[in-house]
Amino acid sequence: MYITSAAVAGVISGLVFLAATELMALLVAREASPVLAVGSFVIDVIPQPLKELAITTFGEYDKIALLVGLGLAVVIASAIAGVLQTARPPLGVIALAIAGALSVAAIVTRAGVTPLAFLPPVIGGVAGAAALHVLCRRLRAWQRSALAARRTSESASSTPVSPPGGTASLDRRRFFVLSGIVGASAVIVGLTARAVSAATSSVEAIRQRLRLPAPRSSVSIPAGAELDVPGITPLITPNADFYRVDTALTVPAIDPATWRLVVDGMVDQRVELSFDQLVAMGLDEYAITLTCVSNIVGGELVGNALWLGVPVRDILRLAGPQSGADMVLSRSIDGYTASTPLSALTDDGLDAILAVSMNGEPLPLEHGFPVRMVVPGLYGYVSATKWLTQLTVTTFEKDEAYWTPRGYSAEAPIKFSSRIDTPKLGKSVPAGRIPIAGVAWAQSVGIQAVEVSIDDGDWQQATLSTPINDDTWVQWVLEWDAVPGTHYVSVRAINKNGELQLEEPAPIAPDGSSGWQRSLISIT
Repeated sequence: MYITSAAVAGVISGLVFLAATELMALLVAREASPVLAVGSFVIDVIPQPLKELAITTFGEYDKIALLVGLGLAVVIASAIAGVLQTARPPLGVIALAIAGALSVAAIVTRAGVTPLAFLPPVIGGVAGAAALHVLCRRLRAWQRSALAARRTSESASSTPVSPPGGTASLDRRRFFVLSGIVGASAVIVGLTARAVSAATSSVEAIRQRLRLPAPRSSVSIPAGAELDVPGITPLITPNADFYRVDTALTVPAIDPATWRLVVDGMVDQRVELSFDQLVAMGLDEYAITLTCVSNIVGGELVGNALWLGVPVRDILRLAGPQSGADMVLSRSIDGYTASTPLSALTDDGLDAILAVSMNGEPLPLEHGFPVRMVVPGLYGYVSATKWLTQLTVTTFEKDEAYWTPRGYSAEAPIKFSSRIDTPKLGKSVPAGRIPIAGVAWAQSVGIQAVEVSIDDGDWQQATLSTPINDDTWVQWVLEWDAVPGTHYVSVRAINKNGELQLEEPAPIAPDGSSGWQRSLISIT
């Protein structure tokens, strides 16, 4: 009973720590959330195999899974601190102080923190330690009075004059009343502070009110660009369904009115642009498919969208890249960096852009609002920086980006691929004439053909949709007279350079997976 009560006291003290931190963060530094800072630190230091496992297991919910895991860790650590403080004071307070110090270190080392960012976890640590000290002292008083009552009962006659344990019952009641008041107050204060912070810093309302100028040019969707096949991936991926993989534990909130883009490094002159200045350069519409390096063969971390943006080459031209530069290090507001070959950003034949709109609306917050990079033909981790704030013209020899020291290639051209969308694995299909269909992509080059093999038979050429351009995926379909049983279906693509999709399987690291998808289909 006492151990459980000690653990409860520890958990309540942990809640006090978090609540006080949230309240102080609301007042002086809204980025100073210990859970989010520690979570971001975990994302930074997690080994590459574990990162890939998390993405494969949880997909776009990997951040939620991490937050749940951190929450459980906080509960367990707080409970241990409560037990330690009750049994061997002041060990619990010391443990809480160490947790506070680690939170301070995690917060102040994040990108873009304010000078007072250290203050919320310090105040939170003091408040949590005070709560732990008071609750555990009350618990020990209950223990002592209960022990005294037990001894009195044992030494008294078999029919004592007054019932023992009156003081113990009072101390027990005091402990639980105090625990309830402190715990409820912590929950109310913490949730209120978080809600007020979210409401007063909401950029979503600003995004919804934002009106972008009409583009100078629009994408023309050709006839036959989308096949009428049930179960096939749509030609344009809706924003709500577009994959999201990044290192941001929480989505940065950036007001376009205060956003600035700095272009520096090996340039003739440093350039700084506001959002209005960027947009005033003129917007054009582009259809571009993006692919994540974490996409496995047959995976869903790929999407196609219509973007409004400004060519990166026009922006770099303002700064004047110097001779010898071969890389642009793009930086997000949260400190994430990507290394993009300078040639990919200055090539007149490649539509590398700074995008401000996605599928007819300002960029969703989780997809980089207000400005992100979009570069055809390169995996996102070296080209698709969200919440962009800086472009530094440099060299691969001098600088490296976020994922390079974590086991990924500094340059990462996309390995073109193909995918089966229907019939789906594990879903039985009635016998008869059915479509086998999916998508294929070879960004910046284009798809020439898609071939399908059934039960390791001859390769048959599928029918392709009319491509929007070489930067987007195409849909494909093959009509098949299906007979009952289980069948293996394989798919491969050929790009417009006449190259066959790589058959040899390769893992995600260091530069993307490869292989032909081979799917088992059940026909009834």
